[in-house]
Amino acid sequence: MTDTPGWASPSSSEPPRDDARPPADAPAAVPGPSAPPQATPGWTGPTGAPGPQWGQQWGQQPPGGHRPYGWGAPAGPKPGVIPLRPLSFGELLDGAVTTVRRHWRTALALSLGLAVVAQAGNVLVNLLVKGKTGEATQSLRLLAGLPLELLLNVIATALLTIVVSRAVLGRSVTAGEAWRDARPRLLQLLGLTLLTALIGPGVTLLGFTPLLGYLAAGQDTPAIVGLLTLVGLLTVPVAVWLYMRFSLAAPALMLEKQGVLTAMSRSWRLVRGAWWRVLGINLLGHVLALVVAMVVVVPFQFLGLALGFESLNDQGLPDSADRGIAMVLLLAVAGIIAGTFTTPFIAAVGVLVYIDQRIRREALDIELARAAGLPEHDGTGRGGPGDPSLARR
Repeated sequence: MTDTPGWASPSSSEPPRDDARPPADAPAAVPGPSAPPQATPGWTGPTGAPGPQWGQQWGQQPPGGHRPYGWGAPAGPKPGVIPLRPLSFGELLDGAVTTVRRHWRTALALSLGLAVVAQAGNVLVNLLVKGKTGEATQSLRLLAGLPLELLLNVIATALLTIVVSRAVLGRSVTAGEAWRDARPRLLQLLGLTLLTALIGPGVTLLGFTPLLGYLAAGQDTPAIVGLLTLVGLLTVPVAVWLYMRFSLAAPALMLEKQGVLTAMSRSWRLVRGAWWRVLGINLLGHVLALVVAMVVVVPFQFLGLALGFESLNDQGLPDSADRGIAMVLLLAVAGIIAGTFTTPFIAAVGVLVYIDQRIRREALDIELARAAGLPEHDGTGRGGPGDPSLARR
């Protein structure tokens, strides 16, 4: 009995399909050579020889399996923001940008509302912690804002996962529809987020426990302290490894409509054998989002300095421990603008990585083609005979 459910549309009551798909542990399907195309009557090339056929497009592998220079990957049908085939790094990032661009009314409206709430919470925290707390001021701000940030991250993940899943099928969804589809699973997603967020720090804390116990006992032998510190540091890569193994659990929970532990198990299997790829895509997506955020925030900070809203410390850097209310409000505006654009992009990257891994391991592209109402799709990036999607390319 397989435990790899098919594509479940978030708003559909129809159970996921389990047919026509290998298990998650099976190797990814590799597109084979295309069959020789049927001749198209009445179309010849400049020398009188038959010219290219409708079914033989740029990117389709020619008969015999030989790929001349300049031919790319099979094009595949593209009902929405991505082609239904295994995706490259660039196509994943392009799909995330395309999702925000095509469905900006819903994606940006949701992220704007969440960014406004987040920045309002930050302003409130800054006002409450503004007292002279010394060097602990910045740490107190971060800790006080964590609960709200976690809750808003859960809501953003839930809502934007619905938006991206529809965008893959070429369909739009309103903010109200996204909320209705995501609401029943918010508590489960909150529990999943808390669990996965605590696993990494928990492993790291466990690694440093011997060092903390040794120091608490009043011992300070340099060699032993150095060895125990090394043991603790070795748990940091383990924490990162575990975080990536569970990084696809959230979209699995939302789209497959399963429980927390089942979603974590699904993520564990989907990432198996592709850990570095998943890490690279997520890291690149977050770096790009950080660059966009800095491009927005830094000019606002310089503007605040120029207007005298913020003082400089002894090192000539902005004194973030004692910001004035004007600077706090100015940076809140910058945070709203940055969050409005980066939040849906990061969410889209995560969902598209999940979909790409299921296409590679479980032939999800067949299910997606059916859900999008496309003609029969053979799972190799090509439609069936007479597929009009090829003629349109």
